[in-house]
Amino acid sequence: MGLRDEILLLFEIKESPHRLSLAFSLGIFIGMSPFLGLHTVLGVLIAYAFRLNKLATLVGVYVTNPWTIVPIYTFGTWIGAKCLGMNRILPDIDWKHLTFSLLLNDLRPLLMPFVVGSFLTGALSALIGYCIVLRVAKRRNG
Repeated sequence: MGLRDEILLLFEIKESPHRLSLAFSLGIFIGMSPFLGLHTVLGVLIAYAFRLNKLATLVGVYVTNPWTIVPIYTFGTWIGAKCLGMNRILPDIDWKHLTFSLLLNDLRPLLMPFVVGSFLTGALSALIGYCIVLRVAKRRNG
């Protein structure tokens, strides 16, 4: 089942348009958060805590997947860098003497832009996702 099929399945869930949209948009926000590796667990736990539909939340979480994660996080890091006033985003990397620890050290200045940008793009995407799903769900319900 592809992402398109999952999104179409979203509209078969028996929920009010508002709660369906809220669950989906929460999933989008979590999926774009910087908590790599915890998206699914966080989605289920937060949906459970707020009594939202877990399937709708997970559909939103999985908007960020192996095919979309690199462009989403790259864009988010760029946005974060711009918001934090960074003029130079990419660090100089010594490719001839590259080790994993040196690479992590070279990329350390991108951590804060990654976190800020991920939250900002996640929040904006969640808002847009909420509006779209709400509109479609209201049309489908009649």
